[in-house]
Amino acid sequence: MIVRKLAAEFFATFALVFTGMGAVVIDDVTHGGVSHVGVALTFGLIVLALIYAVGDISGCHINPAVTLGMVLTRRIGISEAAGYVVAQVVGAIAGAGLVLLIAGGAPEGYTGTLGSNGYGLNSPGHYKLLACFLTEALFTMLLVITVLGATDKKAPAGFAGIAIGLALTVTNLASIPITNASINPARSIGPAVFAGGWALQQLWLFIVAPLAGAALAALVYMAINSGETVPDAANQARKQTAA
Repeated sequence: MIVRKLAAEFFATFALVFTGMGAVVIDDVTHGGVSHVGVALTFGLIVLALIYAVGDISGCHINPAVTLGMVLTRRIGISEAAGYVVAQVVGAIAGAGLVLLIAGGAPEGYTGTLGSNGYGLNSPGHYKLLACFLTEALFTMLLVITVLGATDKKAPAGFAGIAIGLALTVTNLASIPITNASINPARSIGPAVFAGGWALQQLWLFIVAPLAGAALAALVYMAINSGETVPDAANQARKQTAA
């Protein structure tokens, strides 16, 4: 069972990074042909689809921050969560590597950074470190709270994917001009491995800030729900299938 879960997390994170970063690279190569609105929609729609595709297997976390939120709300054990995170990171690296391979086949090649996240001079809008940290932490908090709420046993069955996909789209729309929108440590690690240089040097922020946001989300969610824990997204997906 755990092998199936890890395979689902690997595949889903691979698909997220491959499609999302693919849109980023196409936007870069075509000088705005996709636009950051298009990139945000790509990330949101692929997550929506993946939740319905593999949600009943692993819960479709595809994000170490989401997995941390699940650990803190006692929906998943620490050892299983560690496996999830490894699968997510490896999937993200594989997805980014394939995007780079395809991009290299362009007539003029590709010398970009695969949409790596950055702050200061490497921020799309040259936002400073604190602004970027707060952006990543707070938008991750909003995403993780949406995940926790949409998969609550009291939430309407069958709508989790829509809510989470829309939340990711909105958070990307707001944060792409500031940090290139991470909101997911695995999404940041994948491109940074190949970009190297400043992308690796600044990677720490896009690991620490989303995880801090996830921890805050778990605290807020448990507080407003009187500390109650709720079932995993997989259970929600099973309810939908049974219906």
